[in-house]
Amino acid sequence: MSYTYEYFQKSADYVKSIVPYTPEVALVLGSCLGPFADTIEDPIVIDYKDIPNFLISTVDSHAGKLIFGTVAGKKVVCMSGRFHSYEGYDFEQLVIPVRLFKLLGVKATILTNAAGAVNESYRPGDIMIVKDHIKLAGHSPLRGPNVDEFGPRFFDVTNMYTPALRKLAKDCAEGIDLKVHEGVYYFFTGPQFETPAEIRAVRILGADAVGMSTVTEALTAAHCGMPLMCLSVMTNMAAGVLDRPLTNDEVDETAKTIATRFSAYVTKIIGRIGEVEL
Repeated sequence: MSYTYEYFQKSADYVKSIVPYTPEVALVLGSCLGPFADTIEDPIVIDYKDIPNFLISTVDSHAGKLIFGTVAGKKVVCMSGRFHSYEGYDFEQLVIPVRLFKLLGVKATILTNAAGAVNESYRPGDIMIVKDHIKLAGHSPLRGPNVDEFGPRFFDVTNMYTPALRKLAKDCAEGIDLKVHEGVYYFFTGPQFETPAEIRAVRILGADAVGMSTVTEALTAAHCGMPLMCLSVMTNMAAGVLDRPLTNDEVDETAKTIATRFSAYVTKIIGRIGEVEL
């Protein structure tokens, strides 16, 4: 497949024909933030399957819809359901959502995810503001011919998780009923959970949490110069931290428990995002 600028523009042209405004903020709703979609005012909903050259979410808990509307006075676009390499997508395909955001005129993107806590001082239900990540597996989503209209062939990722947005997230954490950390996210391809030995290894490397998403989206945002924030919900302690097996039921249960408070936190951030010079 040849991913030309026109290939991505076709998706944007279709969405623009339906949505009569430019969204300011984009959100990718991970497993922990699905209910957030219900808080969006005046929603305009587009099924992924209807968008030309887009992807289809295959995870049962992901709705597979692009939702436009208003949150805290800001026009937003939300992906209710994301895409992962473990679904069978090539890494190069995973640039599609963020490039659509860019073409729609989005000014900043907020990624959310469910993650396993590697840092033993973290607890399920805690939030981690991602300050950096480690990715030692899988191809880059920017592999292949560069699309110059989005960004350069070689690009810096030192401040991929925008410092000003991370500070805003820390400021907004004051006075809320959540414990918020700042740390490093380690990317595994999945879909299997990590082994205890892998968790011991990545702790030595400096990881505070692990997950199977987010990094491809973050790299794509960095390539096209888009300001970015990522919030990880610790839905479980990573493999080997506790003497019991990991289950997806535990992940889902923690996500449900924290969903309302986490949604309120994200709404607070969106309401104040205009205070940040991007």
